[in-house]
Amino acid sequence: MKTVLFENCVVTPSKVVCIGRNYVEHIHELGNEIPENLVVFNKPNSSVSDMLFFISEDTRFEGEICFLIEKGNIAGVGFGLDLTKADTQNSLKAKGLPWERAKAFDSSAVLGHFVAFNGDITKLRFELFINDTLRQFATYDLMIYKPDVMLREIASFMSFEDGDIIMSGTPKGVATYKIGDLFEGKIYCNEELLVVSKWEVKENKK
Repeated sequence: MKTVLFENCVVTPSKVVCIGRNYVEHIHELGNEIPENLVVFNKPNSSVSDMLFFISEDTRFEGEICFLIEKGNIAGVGFGLDLTKADTQNSLKAKGLPWERAKAFDSSAVLGHFVAFNGDITKLRFELFINDTLRQFATYDLMIYKPDVMLREIASFMSFEDGDIIMSGTPKGVATYKIGDLFEGKIYCNEELLVVSKWEVKENKK
């Protein structure tokens, strides 16, 4: 089973619960409609990776604030990348089919380490730099559905296991990437830097 690091402990998420279409400008950049309800999909444990691989020419990155769950509540925060095979997803969406082939493949949930968090969640924000250029930026205020709503809605139909992770959605700025690109994701609470995660894109030798 794949694991993530939470403070100094290794934990095993049974699943990664992802929130789609949670930032208005990202919805617009992909030509989608603003959803009437929370959009939820899952990535299995096999999708978890601490490395960022080049998957295909159409695979895009989506930077996200991620929450680690314990006892049904947010216990930690970390930075993650939701990888998406864009052409595959568009084809599936056009046919009204599920997204697993585009979203739930191996190593599609790229996760850094998590730190304990019990601060003011309304002050969270993240920055994603690629090759030292700021590519994505998001704050709590820009989220359509806030973390408390995510927890409540997900728990209404799906049980959380300790160590499960919520990926809270991505803002505008998603794009494809290439081998050798350097990613650096930072999460802040107010001006305090909580966690930094770094990856260099590697060739996928599978």
